[in-house]
Amino acid sequence: MNKPLFYLLFLPFFMSGCATREYVHDYLRGQVEPLNSRTSMLDGRLSAAESNIKAHASKQQQTDALIAEVQVTLKVHADRITQNEADVARLSKTAEEALQRASVAGKLAEGKFTYEVVLTDDKLKFDTEKAELGGVAEASLDEFIARIKGENKNLYIEIQGHTDSRGDAASNLKLGAARAESVKRYLNIKGGIPLHRMGTVSYGETEPLADNRVKAGRKQNRRVVLVVIQ
Repeated sequence: MNKPLFYLLFLPFFMSGCATREYVHDYLRGQVEPLNSRTSMLDGRLSAAESNIKAHASKQQQTDALIAEVQVTLKVHADRITQNEADVARLSKTAEEALQRASVAGKLAEGKFTYEVVLTDDKLKFDTEKAELGGVAEASLDEFIARIKGENKNLYIEIQGHTDSRGDAASNLKLGAARAESVKRYLNIKGGIPLHRMGTVSYGETEPLADNRVKAGRKQNRRVVLVVIQ
């Protein structure tokens, strides 16, 4: 058999083999490309998930920081409440009421009791049924002014007027108010204490310190109380 004829006989087989390889390649490409596309999509989702995890972790850190800050704030308030409770425990009834009035009126940021000064009749020397201050009263108030200025604090002062039980209750209530106002004017004019840093209230004869049936008791009950609140 001559060579040309031999090649002609086997040519279809060679052509068939090449066609088969191309088919296989095309088939594999058709299978692999969707997988590659799906893998890319999954990679994208994975990246997005990792970004979300990082974002949530960052938010969690911020939340933890806020919680820690709130806990510190709560502790500060708890400590302040504890201190105030300790202060209230040692207050007189009228000082406690002064603290409550100042807090309700929004006079102070802290509403913390500092101290109270009781000026009884032997220091104020009010004449009977009078509200004018005498020289002895002014000297006592000058001492109070010096103490306030020496502390150099942002204070609020409630000035409480008290009387003995002589006379009717309504008149004594007015008299207590007038005496408290006299002290307030003096502290403002002589001491330079701003009026908005002071308030007055009258208890009249309702909060006696001693027995009104005796002269010494009545003398104690005629008084002005200065409640100092920070």
